[in-house]
Amino acid sequence: MSAQETNLKPLTKDEVAKHNKQGDLWIIIDSFVYDLSKFGAMHPGGLGVLLDEEVAGQDATTVFYGLHRSEVLQKPQYARLRIGQIEGEKPRIITPQPGSISKVPYGEPTWLTPEFKSPYYKDSHRALQKVMRKFVDEVITPDAHACEESGKRASKEVLEAMAKVNLNRMRLGPGKHLHGHELFGGVVKGEEFDYFHELVINQEIARMGARGYGDGLNAGMVIGLPPVMNFGQEPLRSKVLDEVFSGQKGVLKGVFCGVMSVLTPPEQIISLAISEAFAGSDVAGLRTTATKSEDGKTWTINGTKKWISGGMHSDYFTVGARTDGGLTVFLVPRGEGVETKQIKTSYSTAAGTAYITFDNVKVPAENMLGPEDGGLLVILSNFNHERWVMCCASARSSRMVVEECLKWASQRFVFGKPLLAQAVIRQKFAHMIAKIEAIQAWLESVTYQMCNMSYKEQSRNLAGQIAFLKMQSTRFAGEIADDAVNIFGGRGITKTGMGRLIEQFQRTQKFDAILGGAEEVLGDLGVRQAMRKMPKDVRL
Repeated sequence: MSAQETNLKPLTKDEVAKHNKQGDLWIIIDSFVYDLSKFGAMHPGGLGVLLDEEVAGQDATTVFYGLHRSEVLQKPQYARLRIGQIEGEKPRIITPQPGSISKVPYGEPTWLTPEFKSPYYKDSHRALQKVMRKFVDEVITPDAHACEESGKRASKEVLEAMAKVNLNRMRLGPGKHLHGHELFGGVVKGEEFDYFHELVINQEIARMGARGYGDGLNAGMVIGLPPVMNFGQEPLRSKVLDEVFSGQKGVLKGVFCGVMSVLTPPEQIISLAISEAFAGSDVAGLRTTATKSEDGKTWTINGTKKWISGGMHSDYFTVGARTDGGLTVFLVPRGEGVETKQIKTSYSTAAGTAYITFDNVKVPAENMLGPEDGGLLVILSNFNHERWVMCCASARSSRMVVEECLKWASQRFVFGKPLLAQAVIRQKFAHMIAKIEAIQAWLESVTYQMCNMSYKEQSRNLAGQIAFLKMQSTRFAGEIADDAVNIFGGRGITKTGMGRLIEQFQRTQKFDAILGGAEEVLGDLGVRQAMRKMPKDVRL
């Protein structure tokens, strides 16, 4: 309880009831008394709402929470209106604190629910989840909501904070790049970091509820840096890794949430530039070309790339291009001949989605990633991990939406009863809950296999599993989005207020269904993987 709350004047309901007219207006919300005498004329919903006989001078708790999210009362301009508290009463509604675990049924995966046990998560996973949630709640989420609205990239302060705790290193998954590094101040050792630790990170980030901002928050690094890390030549490889992880590359002019500044660039400086207007899932159909000089020392790249997440923010691009014998991948720095243009999509421009033109861009041969004409392997090598990351986020975003719906349906009264009292609404929840629980269980099963398979075994055995998992995750997300909008009604298609997270989810969940391979393409991939293992000696 804050100092302000301990000094509140004790009042009775009869005293409050006397203040029920324009210019002298008090109301009660969850035992606290608010003086709206001067605020009434500025109320976004108009003075008439406050003068309603069920509001003015009355306990308006039910009415208030039928119209407003709980965080509204935490804003300083509204907290200052609190003048007293009803004698003998205490608040019944708990405002979530940074790092807190939801008490809403199915609001958390079962491994975070005290009554349930899990064979997958160790003490280090739980410790990482605890600090990661607090970090997301306190550091990332406020910036995410501000920049999601403004369309600007993540702030310098957030990106520096992420670099400080080595969060970007962790987002690339387990590996030697983590060994010897302190992760979140030593909460987990780099040598013991596994895919369940990474699952925790991905799912906690997804909780911020800002889809465009999320794709601009180093998502390009997650898919663009592994080719450099796994196929780059020294000393370029180490140089780029250090720059991306620490954010110490030159001087960059940028706009951060509306403020122009000159600063050391943040760590989001690389993106994967594969997709083209001519070729999406058909990687072999790329038209961007790379031509080798006669002495073999340089390559000249020409072509365009489209829908590149984080491209507007990037200093480096991992580029797939056609060469004489096939496909080759290059690391291309931003410079002469490289032009990026903003693409406006269904979600926020905070994602930095770009259309990129390469006009006679020259790069040294040392910038080639992997062998000449062997780029298809380089590109495909990270697809399983990329799709698995998307499954982590999709599953957690869907769960967040179900939690929002459960909270709304318990506080929204229709025909004198909570929305949850309607059988048709409960039926919707039955299907929504079953979907999120099924996807999380499948995701954890696949993650366990990843932890116990070599990279080659994962490529051989999990490509189909992960393809099916992503297809089903995003299909379920679409169905959950439809049900959520129907539960919230008009609020579910309103960008602000009670249903803002629902509106954003239904508007942006399709990105997961497209990025990393469309549902139909992945479904076909999964079946073709199964066909390869179909024994020839079986019959009905």
